[in-house]
Amino acid sequence: MSIWGKILGGAAGFAIGGPLGALVGVAAGYAVDRGVQGGLTGGLLGLCGPADGTKSVAFTIGVIALSAKMARADGVVKRVEVDTFNRLFRVPPDELPNVGRVFDLARKDTHGFEEYATQIAALFEDRHAVLEELLDSLLMIAEADDELHETEVDYLRQVAHIFGFADADFERILAGHHIAGTSDDTDPYGVLGVSRRASDEEIKAAHRRLVREHHPDKLIAQGLPQEFVDLATQKVAAINAAYDRIEKERGRG
Repeated sequence: MSIWGKILGGAAGFAIGGPLGALVGVAAGYAVDRGVQGGLTGGLLGLCGPADGTKSVAFTIGVIALSAKMARADGVVKRVEVDTFNRLFRVPPDELPNVGRVFDLARKDTHGFEEYATQIAALFEDRHAVLEELLDSLLMIAEADDELHETEVDYLRQVAHIFGFADADFERILAGHHIAGTSDDTDPYGVLGVSRRASDEEIKAAHRRLVREHHPDKLIAQGLPQEFVDLATQKVAAINAAYDRIEKERGRG
């Protein structure tokens, strides 16, 4: 069964439990009342493989819920942000209304974003890279209008803390999303999470660690769908580009 079939069928909600499961249940009830049929056949085929489909549903619903709460914190839902979500997750046109319904339900429900983030953190506590990919996805959605608002940054910083990221980790993740102009505006040291005073060996070690953590092959082995493998590929490219810039600045490129 597809992700949206599981969500609108409601059974996954019982397996997930907590606020995410409750949101799945409400979405399923909404679908039944209106005769909506789930049937997402492309993308998001399973975060953790067929044997662990409930985590795939939890992750998908979690991204929607946290995106919805971020939009609420910003005070406005912009079409370009919705379009970015749909592009990142390759939502087929006939499923767009279903995504919109879940988004609206999450934006209006009484659960705070902290509850959603805490449940996601518990579900993926042993998959740090997965949580970072989720933060990257939220940042891409936030910056879709070519402006990263302070309220959005503050919101995502709180989500990052719940996920177990220190301030330094969040600043490193954020450094790859500065969009004031061209990619040259990005601080390569910030992308690697090191000081400009760091030694060559420290910089090399940081580069190797980040590439190892986010290598697409590792995420494929963890069962991530192609959407997140693509994000990881982009992230590794940015990490390598930052390292190359530092090498050139230090006269070794």
